[in-house]
Amino acid sequence: MDPYGMLISQLFWLIFLLLLITPMIQARTLEWSRERLIKAIEEKRKSRVITMIHRQETRSFLGFFMMRFITIEDSEQVLRAIRMTPKDMPIDFIIHTPGGIALAATQIANALADHEAEVRVIVPHYAMSGGTLIALAADKIIMDEHAVLGPVDPQLGQEPAASIVKVKQFKEPKDIEDQTLIKIDISEKALKQMYDYVKNLLIKKGFDEEKAAKISEELSQGKWTHDYPLTVDYLKKLGLNVSTDVPEEVYALMDLYPQPQGTPSVQYIPVPYQRPGTGNNSAGIERK
Repeated sequence: MDPYGMLISQLFWLIFLLLLITPMIQARTLEWSRERLIKAIEEKRKSRVITMIHRQETRSFLGFFMMRFITIEDSEQVLRAIRMTPKDMPIDFIIHTPGGIALAATQIANALADHEAEVRVIVPHYAMSGGTLIALAADKIIMDEHAVLGPVDPQLGQEPAASIVKVKQFKEPKDIEDQTLIKIDISEKALKQMYDYVKNLLIKKGFDEEKAAKISEELSQGKWTHDYPLTVDYLKKLGLNVSTDVPEEVYALMDLYPQPQGTPSVQYIPVPYQRPGTGNNSAGIERK
């Protein structure tokens, strides 16, 4: 091969290796940044910080991404972190999730509910479905004022159990297919199991039986669609212990979980602006 061709070949492989290695370096740098910030939050709040943040993240130099949700692997890691935490040390559990496997969410909720020191679940944006189950296990739910939780009604695949059960209101059993009757039976069991679970979880957290039953009925029996946003005001009216004192460091931590890169649909100048008359100009830059 002529020298020119060899040079082209070497450049090709060098670029290939850079494309391969760069995402790994970026990922590890992000991981170090997250660990430093988590440690800073722990020192400030004198607590164990556990995060469960599910976002779409670029995973390779080819740029593909994956949807993330609560899995059994998540519950294994959370339970290990709780076991490593002294019984008298508070836990700050930072969560951002669309939900996931009910078994994994209930395992996490049980472990948090049994922790002897105060448990604070922090929701900077949203914690739906199984994420809400985990929030219900907290002594205090700390949410951004516009963050939301979601209903915990069971789903059979993509179908709400509460809606499947209602088929009986419109048809006689003899007119319902066998497969649908099986789904109705499973749905009734799932609704009762979730109602009992949420009620008992809330009783464990100090609610009286009547209040726990009311909240469980409201959240688990299909009153809302599964993606219906439950706001801070609504949750307070239910009687849950909710505050909006999200530490600023939590927002900074969320910035370290970037979404896939591409043409941005939201764009702004990322500096905090000062109100007029505060001594700074509109861009937050000190006047000389």
